[in-house]
Amino acid sequence: MFADLEIKWLGQSGFFIKSSSGKNIYIDPFRISKEFENEKADFIFITHSHYDHCSIEDIQKISRDGTVIICTADVPSKLRHINKKLDIRITQIGADMELLKGELKFWTVVAYNLNKSAHTREEDWIGYLIKIDKTLIYHAGDTDFIPEMKRINGVDIALLPIGGTYTMNAGEAAKAVAVIKPKLAVPMHWGTIVGDRKDAEIFVKHCSTEGIDARILEKS
Repeated sequence: MFADLEIKWLGQSGFFIKSSSGKNIYIDPFRISKEFENEKADFIFITHSHYDHCSIEDIQKISRDGTVIICTADVPSKLRHINKKLDIRITQIGADMELLKGELKFWTVVAYNLNKSAHTREEDWIGYLIKIDKTLIYHAGDTDFIPEMKRINGVDIALLPIGGTYTMNAGEAAKAVAVIKPKLAVPMHWGTIVGDRKDAEIFVKHCSTEGIDARILEKS
């Protein structure tokens, strides 16, 4: 997709990214297939504590000694269920932060609903901007098309929820794409709880009318 960068959709809002140096990066892993149990994580990014984003079972499968878990304030208490024999490193963050972890530079961006109660602004839940190699990836988390997205720029790959109900729907996500203007947009948060392939196809169609390349990734 991008030179020296491997990215796979794990289903729902989960992604696996391998950097050119071989670092394994996960975002919101949920119901992952067995093949990834052999791809132990160097970094795991969690956007918030809802079970389909902070799945302790999946985090356990991919963690090893030294795995760095970056998460919001509501997550660490859940991580106590991880095998205590594992030496995991927890970095708690909030919105509007910038950090450097080894070769990764990342920023946190607010994620919330405008007119739904599932993800309120007060929760301080987030999306991530992650610079991997020379590629800037935006994982929006669970969010609507919010005003703060107008400040996001320079994105190479945007991973956006399109399922509706708990997040923006396909049409709203396409409006976000028109503002963010990534080189590539990928729909997520569909096919498991809410939203289906038709929603993903609608998203891709809307993006194409805005002149933005959008692709549906098949679940790995």
